[in-house]
Amino acid sequence: MGGGGQLTEPVETSACGGRAASVYTWDEVQKHCHRNDQWLVINRKVYNVTQWAKRHPGGLRVISHYAGEDATEAFLAFHPNPKLVQKFLKPLLIGELAVTEPSQDRNKNAAVAEDFQALRTRAEGLGLFQAQPLFFCLHLGHILLLELLAWMSVWLCGTGWSTTLLCSFILAVAQAQAGWLQHDFGHLSVFKLSRWNHIFHKFIIGHLKGASGNWWNHRHFQHHAKPNVFSKDPDVNMLHVFVVGDIQPVEYGIKKIKYMPYHHQHQYFFLVGPPLLIPVYFHIQILRAMFSRRDWVDLAWSMSYYLRYFCCYAPFYGLLGSVALISFVRFLESHWFVWVTQMNHLPMNIDHEKQQDWLSMQLSATCNIEQSCFNDWFSGHLNFQIEHHLFPTMPRHNYQVLAPLVRALCEKHGIPYQEKTLWRGVADVVRSLKNSGDLWMDAYLHK
Repeated sequence: MGGGGQLTEPVETSACGGRAASVYTWDEVQKHCHRNDQWLVINRKVYNVTQWAKRHPGGLRVISHYAGEDATEAFLAFHPNPKLVQKFLKPLLIGELAVTEPSQDRNKNAAVAEDFQALRTRAEGLGLFQAQPLFFCLHLGHILLLELLAWMSVWLCGTGWSTTLLCSFILAVAQAQAGWLQHDFGHLSVFKLSRWNHIFHKFIIGHLKGASGNWWNHRHFQHHAKPNVFSKDPDVNMLHVFVVGDIQPVEYGIKKIKYMPYHHQHQYFFLVGPPLLIPVYFHIQILRAMFSRRDWVDLAWSMSYYLRYFCCYAPFYGLLGSVALISFVRFLESHWFVWVTQMNHLPMNIDHEKQQDWLSMQLSATCNIEQSCFNDWFSGHLNFQIEHHLFPTMPRHNYQVLAPLVRALCEKHGIPYQEKTLWRGVADVVRSLKNSGDLWMDAYLHK
């Protein structure tokens, strides 16, 4: 649904609290979508976030992605306690939508948005947003146990090849599981006191993984805000190494862009994607983010991981041997991470901004992997990627309860709800890369 009404000058009216407010049309709001001029709408209230965007805890880019748009659904999705955030919004309020204006802008379906809000209300009534701290404490306990087992295997059995491989595998499992756990703490309030939740997130991603919480926060929330949208989702920014989806390959082919032999990308993916994402690309990004932003707290947490690691393994392997060991662990972890994250997104629709409602946007960019005890553990419950994207602040142990309700809502509105086997999800990653490469080749050769 697009903005209705003719463009009008803002009209001064009386608002709550006796303040004067301005009334705007969608046409007026949509003009303020530039880097130095950003308005957005939340619950029909118009806010000027131009200056605040630089101080936004979730990062500048994620809030800028909604400049000139209705951000109500994204606002509710990302903030566990919207009332707490109101104190930051209040000084930014500049007016409201005219009563003749629809609540949804552009192509957003009002009926879908209304039913989705009803689903959120129902989920809240069922207590599905309430975390069980014991679940996450047990998960943390099994990660610490894996770390201990890895060290004890070397301490008891020496540094032979078989022991080293076993140690590497256990450490890679611990790293992957710590990744899923930090993902939980980064999204939701496991503990009622947000300060403790913040400390636990820093501990897990910093001390247990050697990464940066702020880097993850600024990058990952962009992905959730606009999944599979070029120039807004960093996860589809392939740095010209790959072309993805159905649109980008054709655009590259028509423009005769050939940074890589893209018709072979489904083959060189195995040499570039899973092996190098975490050991090379993510590490460069993390270090650059911490130093450029002078994020010394995250740097200290990250260094504490490496200090602990070298204290544990340098006595057995020496400095160079310990570096080789952690490099191999990162190599194994990277494969795990890439397949789990890409099988939910890469085979789905990847396109430029379509201005869709929250439900339609997330379902076009995500799919599920069927539920099983192994799949839940292996993916950190990200096999329920649809439910996670719709309600990122919901604890993962409740996704299975929510899934039938989401599926029913999708069936009502004719929105595809895709669920695959684990092996089909993995195969679809390669298939989608091949299809995109073929599209590029056809467009490239076409005169």
